[in-house]
Amino acid sequence: MPELPEVETTRAGIEPHIKGKTLTDFFVRQKWLRWPVELPDTIKGQRVNEVERRGKYLLLEMDSGSLIIHLGMSGSLRLVRGSIAASQHDHLDLVFSDLRLRLNDPRRFGSVHFHSGVPETHWLLKKLGPEPLGEDFSEEYLFRRSRRKRLSVKSFLMDSSVVVGVGNIYATEALFAARVRPTVRAGNVSRKAYGNLVLETKRILEAAIELGGTTLRDYVGAGGKPGYFIQSLNAYGREGKPCRVCGGTLKKIILSQRSTVFCASCQVRSGWS
Repeated sequence: MPELPEVETTRAGIEPHIKGKTLTDFFVRQKWLRWPVELPDTIKGQRVNEVERRGKYLLLEMDSGSLIIHLGMSGSLRLVRGSIAASQHDHLDLVFSDLRLRLNDPRRFGSVHFHSGVPETHWLLKKLGPEPLGEDFSEEYLFRRSRRKRLSVKSFLMDSSVVVGVGNIYATEALFAARVRPTVRAGNVSRKAYGNLVLETKRILEAAIELGGTTLRDYVGAGGKPGYFIQSLNAYGREGKPCRVCGGTLKKIILSQRSTVFCASCQVRSGWS
């Protein structure tokens, strides 16, 4: 699934091409993705004033509201020029004077909504936690939110009401870098360990954005190019391989129905003072 770095890479890729331009038309080829795609005709003739991101959601802020786009499990947005025909999984075109922004979503787990109010009041966004690259995501915040939590620290980090955009790939990598075992109860992790986890989460997300995200299966960025952070992964997808820190064998378990890879020798920290 595209996570925060992939969505931010997409946002940065499309922004220079559609910001300030007028939407002249749109074509919905598949009217049902994760939810129904219902766009009002009134958005035709409106300008895209900003291209923002909230967690894993892209926000195209227009004159009378915002298009809220989620890429689902394997969706992508492409910039299309000329008369390139739509393929089987191209479900939506947003048409501008010189190009089209095309949504491709083979699994149809993505979503497209139009919201006429402030984006943060939409039901998909109003309960989201802070952005992981912002100042609100801090050692004190995580420590305070985690008290008496019995779920694993990895599941806690992936909870979008706690922090947005940290999915399975980057939670796995951040916990490895912070040397925190993913199975430890969130409420048992110390303040100091959370401080280190915050630093590593920010560092890894920033590095992934710089490299265009992590390409898994059929995700590509807005220009059709893959991301290269996959070459920097230390834990995710490396089960059975030697740990790059200690040389031990990385282990894989299923945690909250998600595959989780960790090093039993390196990832032991939880209760530092």
